[in-house]
Amino acid sequence: MPVKELESTPAATLSEGSTPQNGKSNGSYTGDNIKVLEGLEAVRLRPAMYIGSTGEMGLHHLVYEVVDNSVDEALAGYANKIEVTIHDDNSITVTDDGRGIPVDEMTLDNGEKMPAVQVVLTKLHAGGKFDSSTYKVSGGLHGVGVSCVNALSESLNVEIWRDDHTYEQDYARGIPVSKLRRTGTTKRRGTKVHFLPDKTIFAVTEYNYDTLAQRLRELAFLNKGLEITLTDERTTDPKTGQAKSAVFKYAGGIAEFIRHLNRGKQVLHDKPILMEGTREGVEMEIALQYNDSYSETVFSFANNINTVDGGTHLSGFKTALTRTINWAGQQLGLFKDVKENLSGDDVREGLVAVISVKLPQPQFEGQTKGKLNSDIAGTVQALVNEKLGMFLEQNPPIAKRVINKAIEAARAREAARKARDLTRRKGALDGGGLPGKLADCSEREPDRCELYLVEGESAGGTAKQGRDRRFQAILPLKGKILNVEKARYDKMLGHEEIRAMITALGTGIGKDDFDSAKLRYGKIILMTDADVD
Repeated sequence: MPVKELESTPAATLSEGSTPQNGKSNGSYTGDNIKVLEGLEAVRLRPAMYIGSTGEMGLHHLVYEVVDNSVDEALAGYANKIEVTIHDDNSITVTDDGRGIPVDEMTLDNGEKMPAVQVVLTKLHAGGKFDSSTYKVSGGLHGVGVSCVNALSESLNVEIWRDDHTYEQDYARGIPVSKLRRTGTTKRRGTKVHFLPDKTIFAVTEYNYDTLAQRLRELAFLNKGLEITLTDERTTDPKTGQAKSAVFKYAGGIAEFIRHLNRGKQVLHDKPILMEGTREGVEMEIALQYNDSYSETVFSFANNINTVDGGTHLSGFKTALTRTINWAGQQLGLFKDVKENLSGDDVREGLVAVISVKLPQPQFEGQTKGKLNSDIAGTVQALVNEKLGMFLEQNPPIAKRVINKAIEAARAREAARKARDLTRRKGALDGGGLPGKLADCSEREPDRCELYLVEGESAGGTAKQGRDRRFQAILPLKGKILNVEKARYDKMLGHEEIRAMITALGTGIGKDDFDSAKLRYGKIILMTDADVD
C-alpha cells in the first residue's frame, strides 16, 4: 500500500520480517510492512513516547502540559491567574485569563479548513510556540502538549472567552464530537480546559494533591507575581465545608524559593543574593543563600522546565561561583593559610541556589528535557562574575562568612584525604591487619560469612562464646557511634569505631575507592542493645 504523508509528525511501526497470514515469516520487508498512524493515533498507541509513562508520572504530566500553555501566556505578558481544579471523578479543569486560543478558521496544507483551536487540539506540533512573534519564550517547545492531553483523555471540553464571545467544543479520545460553537457573549478572556484521563490508557487515574501542589508552587516561584490556585474538590474542610485549596503567588520570585528551601536551617546571611539580567536574548535569574550544613542544594530551570541533569546554565554558574569566591578571598586577604585555590565542592558546601534561564528555542538533550544543551555557559558566567563579584565587594562581612566556610570545607577535604589514605594503608586487603578487636571467622568465602556488630566488650565477649567460629565474626563497638549523615567526611574518618568497621568490611569508601566485590561478609548483623542510643 502507498505510504501516506502525515499532517503531523508520523509514528511508524516498522515490522521487519513480520508474519504473514499463513503464520510463517518469509523474511520479506516491503512497503506492506510499514504502518502509518494518522494524527493522534500515534499518541494513543505509544503514549510513553510523548508523556514519559502511563503510570502516575504520566498522569500528572497531562496537567503540566495544559498548565504550561497558560504559563506561556503569562510569560508573554497576557495572563496573571491560573486555576487548577481536581474534581470528584479525578477529572481536571485548568483555567487562565490569557488571550484565549484562537478560533478563526485555518486552511491546512491539504486544503482542509478547520478552526484554529481544533488544529491545536488535534494536530501534533501545532501551536503558537513555533512563531517567535507570538511567544518569545515557551516551556512546551515540542508543541505536542495539549493535543497529547486530548488524545489520552476519555473526554475533553474546551471553553474559550475571546473577542466578547464564548466558544466551546467537545472531544472524545482526541476526536471532535461536536463542532466549535458560539455559546454566548462575555467580557472575560481566557481559556478553560476540562479533561478526564482515559482509564484504558493509564494504570493510575487518581491525582495526588501534593504532587501537583509541588509543581504549581515551583511555577509560581519561577514566574514572579503569577497567581496559581489549586483546588481539590475530593477533600473538604469539615468545619467550613469548603474544598481543599491553596494559592501560590510570590512577589519575590526565586528569592522566596530560596527562603522556602532554607526554612528551618541556620543561614549565614539573612537575605538571599539575587542576580538578574538579560544578555544575548537570554533572561537570567539566579538566587543563592548559604546555610551551616555540609550539603549543597542547587536547582536549575530552563523556560520553567526543571533540568534535573543540569546543562550549560548550571555548569556556567558553578564555574563562575568558584572563580568569584576565590577572587573575593584573595581580595580580602583570607587565603594566607590556604595552600591552594578552593575547589568547586568547597565553595558549594552549604549552598542553596536556584538558576532560572529563559531563552528562545532552547536545545535540550533527550525527550525528557532533563539537560540544557544551548550554548549559554559563557553568558551565565559573565552575569555571575559581575553581579556576585560586586555583591561580595560591597558586603565584606557576608563575603568573609561565606569564604571562611569554604576554607573550612577545604581543610576538611584535605583532612579527609589524609584520613582516607591512612585507612587505605591499614586496610585488610592492602597488606595491613584487621582491627584488633575483631574476632574473625575461619571461612574465607564472603557469601558464607556473617559479621555481628555488637555494643561494647561485654556484649562482644558473650557473642564470641555463642558464635560458630567457622562463619561468624564479632566486632565489638564502644561508645555512641557518630551520626555520619550530619558529619563531615574528615570527622567520620577520624572516628575510631567507624574506621574499624571500614577496615573490617574491606570494601573501601568514597567514589574512587569503593569496591563491593571486596566485601568480606555476605551478611552484616546489627546486635544492638534495647535502649534509645
